[in-house]
Amino acid sequence: MLDYELLKKLCTADGISGDEERVRNIIIEEITPYADKITVDNMGNVLVFKKGKQTPKQKLLISAHMDEVGFIVTDILDNGCIKFASVGGINDSAAFAKQVKIGKNGLSGVVNAQPIHVLKADERKKNPKIDSLQIDIGAKDKEDAKKYVSLGDSIVFDAPYENKNGRIISKAIDDRFGCLVLIEMIKTELLYDMYFSFVVQEEIGLRGAKAAAFTIAPDSAIVVEATTAADLPSAENEKKVCCVGGGAVVSLMDRATIYDKQYCRLAFEAAEEQGVKVQTKTMIAGGNDAGAIHSSRGGVRTVAVSVPCRYLHASSSLIAVEDAEAVYAVVKATAEKILSR
Repeated sequence: MLDYELLKKLCTADGISGDEERVRNIIIEEITPYADKITVDNMGNVLVFKKGKQTPKQKLLISAHMDEVGFIVTDILDNGCIKFASVGGINDSAAFAKQVKIGKNGLSGVVNAQPIHVLKADERKKNPKIDSLQIDIGAKDKEDAKKYVSLGDSIVFDAPYENKNGRIISKAIDDRFGCLVLIEMIKTELLYDMYFSFVVQEEIGLRGAKAAAFTIAPDSAIVVEATTAADLPSAENEKKVCCVGGGAVVSLMDRATIYDKQYCRLAFEAAEEQGVKVQTKTMIAGGNDAGAIHSSRGGVRTVAVSVPCRYLHASSSLIAVEDAEAVYAVVKATAEKILSR
């Protein structure tokens, strides 16, 4: 069983792209007694080597990203409210009327919106754009707000972590869950030497992974992620993408990567041998750090294994415990299959 208290600690830590320090500190504290070498590069990636029982013929990298989507303070208005911009891909509707935390001290605020009672009929049907919204921190005016908020401060969604009835709801499951899988593997006795990277700035363009892959120079890679599950009544057939409760997700292709076909088959074989569910993404959509890793240097054979996650890039997401356990089993077994060849 995975350490879900640690997942809570990871998810409730705040770390938008470019401001991952708190998440990084948790990870380093957890893995230091178990890792053989830990390096933090100039971008803030955590690069780890873990000695196994055998040294394989090839170098395998297992990677997950530390950052979450959020916002950044761009202006402080005369009325004391805060203007902000997105960091990562967030739909306008996901920000509307949500509670947020600002800066290192986690100042509370709410994304303001006109009460429905004062809106005209046509205005009620429209989702407000992020550039039209403000964050209310209860300040009297601009000078009062400047005591607590500075330009460039990070903003994250303020949402609780819950693990009930086999379902986990939290912010930042994408990709703190992937970080948990890597930590759990580092804490175990490995059959083979492996490399791990906890990378920054995935949500704004796979930037940390590009640097990490260049430094480690792997022959092969497994990216551990959370991927969109749209298994809701409003979605039909392939537009469901994948299903919560359907097991680990092995991607065949997305907008950034065509995955190594042999490695995909190995992942399916691993799932069968481990007795866990596995599924594919039924829609060519999205992308992850594999897009940067697989094209690094002379090329890296890459596979992605993800947990199906509803409401990705929103204030709260949802995953199933059974899927989380399946992902860990598939990643570990697939890594061993790759390195045994």
